[in-house]
Amino acid sequence: MRFKFSMTPLAAILRGQKRLQRSLVKAIPKMRLADAPKAAKPRAPRTGLVQVHAFGSNPGRLRMMEFAPPTRRDPPTLVVVLHGCLQTAIQYDRGSGWSRMAREKGFVLLYPEQTKQNNHNLCFNWFRPSVVARDRGELMSIRQMIDHSAERHGIASDRIFIQGLSAGGAMANALLVTYPHLFAAGQVIGGLPFGAARDAMSALSVMKSGVRRSRQEWGDLARSAAGEGPVASRPAVSIWQGRADRVVSMANAEALLTQWLDLYGLDADDGRRETRPEGEAVVWRDESGRILIEYKIIDALDHGLPVTARRSGAERQPYMLEGAISAPQHFYKTFIRPR
Repeated sequence: MRFKFSMTPLAAILRGQKRLQRSLVKAIPKMRLADAPKAAKPRAPRTGLVQVHAFGSNPGRLRMMEFAPPTRRDPPTLVVVLHGCLQTAIQYDRGSGWSRMAREKGFVLLYPEQTKQNNHNLCFNWFRPSVVARDRGELMSIRQMIDHSAERHGIASDRIFIQGLSAGGAMANALLVTYPHLFAAGQVIGGLPFGAARDAMSALSVMKSGVRRSRQEWGDLARSAAGEGPVASRPAVSIWQGRADRVVSMANAEALLTQWLDLYGLDADDGRRETRPEGEAVVWRDESGRILIEYKIIDALDHGLPVTARRSGAERQPYMLEGAISAPQHFYKTFIRPR
């Protein structure tokens, strides 16, 4: 005899739960335990640089990068910074701390930036006469950037300053001698005098060994760049050179000093010598005590921008050399800070 059993309500419930469980397993993706948190990578200092377009005809085909702090202080001030070879504006800014200082002190920061289309190594083409001729090439592009920024932010020429490193230093010097009325002061680090070379091959030779010219010849090259007519005023200039520089020889710093001594009509022996922990300095002043020329030789400094120790977590940037002195901070305290 066979007995037929009907399914109890409990058995039906259990079978229904199993079917539901199988459906849920198929519908919901498998979950895994969260990975242990990874150690945070050091973050580079923030940079607020933004690209500015339509600043002029831009014959030199450069980029314009700018930082305008949210709070600006009087008098309105503009600092122009020219990077060296194998650098970008953002790299230079992160290593130098310029935008951090601009935010704290309330001044506008301008970075002209080279492109690989112009120079594969991102060097400003300071050695090409057509590029550094008055109102032409890269020189004119930078002049247009300065005019554009100064007009937008209401900055007078007596509050415009410029710093340049290496090729950027040579270009900064070209701007200082070509447009002397445009700047209050400039800082040239590991740079070269105006007219030192005429092409890439001669530039390499000059960087290594310098070039012989008389004081008068160096001065005449700079005067010819400014065009005809008397120059009403000239900017103060701060010349920095590393004694251990293996890229740009000391001869170029000496020639650069000679060029500016001739422009100012100063005697080399009239400078006041100062011995400091980082090296030797010679300073020439006018009758009021204003610095006209500052010449600093930094002991043990190779080719690069001298900066103080990096902040915790900051990335090391090319040609940023840590030491006892910061060239940007010194430039601000000595020439830029309102008196």
